Amino acid sequence: MSNLKLQGRTRAQESSNAIERMYITMRHLFNRGFYKPMGVSGETLRESLLILRPEIYGSVAEEKVELNGLLYVIDRLPIGIEECRFINLTSDEGYGNSHFKPIVPPKRRRNCYRIDEEQMNIEITRGRSEIYDILTHLTFLFIESHKIMRRVLIDEEGEVSRDWQKLENAVLSKEELSQAEREVALTHTANILGRTFREVTTIFPLFSIPGNNERFLHIVYWLGKLALDEMLNNNKRIVTFSPVLRERLGHHIHGEIWATKVKEVLLEKNLLSRPLHIISANMHSVMNTLYAPEALKTELKKKKLSGIYEDLSNSANGKLRMKVMKTASEEGMTFIEDTSGANIDVQIFDTAKMQYVNPKFKLNGDINDKEKPVIMVMDYAFGEQAYETMDEMLKPLQTEQGNIHMNVASISIMGKAGILVGGKGDIMIPSAHLFEGTADNYPFTNELSKEDLEGHGISVCDGAMITVLGTSLQNKDILKFFHESSWNVVGLEMEGAHYQKAIQAAAKLRGNINGDVKVRYAYYASDNPLETGSTLASGGLGTTGVKPTYLITEKILEQIFECDNSEEK
Repeated sequence: MSNLKLQGRTRAQESSNAIERMYITMRHLFNRGFYKPMGVSGETLRESLLILRPEIYGSVAEEKVELNGLLYVIDRLPIGIEECRFINLTSDEGYGNSHFKPIVPPKRRRNCYRIDEEQMNIEITRGRSEIYDILTHLTFLFIESHKIMRRVLIDEEGEVSRDWQKLENAVLSKEELSQAEREVALTHTANILGRTFREVTTIFPLFSIPGNNERFLHIVYWLGKLALDEMLNNNKRIVTFSPVLRERLGHHIHGEIWATKVKEVLLEKNLLSRPLHIISANMHSVMNTLYAPEALKTELKKKKLSGIYEDLSNSANGKLRMKVMKTASEEGMTFIEDTSGANIDVQIFDTAKMQYVNPKFKLNGDINDKEKPVIMVMDYAFGEQAYETMDEMLKPLQTEQGNIHMNVASISIMGKAGILVGGKGDIMIPSAHLFEGTADNYPFTNELSKEDLEGHGISVCDGAMITVLGTSLQNKDILKFFHESSWNVVGLEMEGAHYQKAIQAAAKLRGNINGDVKVRYAYYASDNPLETGSTLASGGLGTTGVKPTYLITEKILEQIFECDNSEEK
């Protein structure tokens, strides 16, 4: 038994060491300014990723090509990146004002620009976490491309297999493929990938986009083609970091512009001195919880509120969404679309103007308007960007008349996280955040408790949460160690420690906000990385995430409104 324990621990240590090496290597390559992912300079990244074998990358260490991991990565990188030999990571350098059309990946909010046939520029405006995310995904993508190359290359002279020739013919064909031709192409592709025909036909439609139904075949072909070019002609793919990006990173440029804009709007609307409740969440659950019961009274006669929330979460129901947004705008909501590059939109709710609101959240009429809370909802940050945005937001606003400190009453963080003790849709209430790869730990008093959210048909757990460097580095052995050891970790996410670091500094050290500001954290599970088939690569939450999202939102709002009511009474 002790031998088994020791063996498991050693594997966890190996994995932890691999993450540390990746982290250090990526910073080194960034400072260097460029590297060749499949050359000597990218070797440490490749080796570390293969030692780590992250859960979302499935069979990356095996000879067969990993399909679910490929889909996960492709959804987070710009369309057409598989065709590009030069990938340039830049800051916001003015491409938005050019003829280049921005390409936004389906599952990541970042602007990318196809400069020419060979080059893709990716704008980095959300800090180091975004760089780690992209480099890890690119490393995986290029490892998979070389698997394809090894399976189709017959000799050193460049002769390729018949399967590759047939795939090439199908991809380069000007005519749209018939069902029969597509199935023939998929048969050859299955051989190339080391997968069954059933596996490739199942995943094929998931890669399709409007205007390119055969995208899966194109991706496999171009990945293999560039890998063959690397092997036969030594034309290595190159990742570069622009000088402006290297100069700006870590200077909070986007975060400062973003926060100043929000504070100026608060000042302009005379809300800066009112009790401010900051919520980091999505852009719909707070608005819908406050206004949907009044805005959609007709619809509520036919359906329960939970069903209405599910309908509102579906982007196809645009009319319903517009109805709620119209009511919210008339009732004191101000929407601030981000133009700073931080990619964080903001909603401000002035409760003094709320008339047609969810009855549960109607304020006592005796409360003075100046004491009524202001709720600021900020969209999700990404990794280390959470520190940058929260740190800048909590600083006083600098004006010609002097600094104006905000009356921050509470800060609530809600979002998705990986769970280690349950399944998708469960809720986690953290008592501390641990920062992966360091000894940093941030215990805090959470105003939300397990008891607050129990009794609603959703499993709830509490304990420490680990803030990871990137979801793409999730590793079973490390997570098992944190869960089963005295650390008692119940889940993992990417922003918690960064938010808490900024909040603690502002409240306890710098005196920017009240020292006893109320803090709330709650997460719902998007995946369980310890369960095969429940990782992030296994697909999204669908409507499973709707119930926990709205339950957490309601509990946060109940505390905000009850708190203010009780204080006034």
